[in-house]
Amino acid sequence: MKARVKWVEDLLFLGESGTGHTLVMDGPEELGGHGTGMRPMELLLLGMGGCTSFDTIQMLKKARQDIHDCVVDVTSERSDEIPKIFTKIHVHYTITGKNVKESQVKRAIALSTEKYCSASLMLGKTAEISHDYEIINVD
Repeated sequence: MKARVKWVEDLLFLGESGTGHTLVMDGPEELGGHGTGMRPMELLLLGMGGCTSFDTIQMLKKARQDIHDCVVDVTSERSDEIPKIFTKIHVHYTITGKNVKESQVKRAIALSTEKYCSASLMLGKTAEISHDYEIINVD
């Protein structure tokens, strides 16, 4: 896996993945940025949220759950001191579907967070990670 980050100006950078996808990263205005892109630490949280969402949906589909939507909200706390690492991360899953079994959701989330989600496992080395979920059953 590869990634490339190219400085554009001030605190504005263009990130390119090994698969050719790009995104804009920028710092806050008070530090000389323009606030026109995501911050690198936000990308870490998005990566973790995407990783666990991917795992969870795959497992629920394999369990033949009729999933219509999955939203993962990730909140965090960071150290006040440099390096300002994540110290706490909370992941809230909202799973929407028809006749979704709680036991399947609970199992999928546990497997993702404890075994499959590389991002969660890495960030868990420095941060206390918690999670909860809600299931919205629709007809």
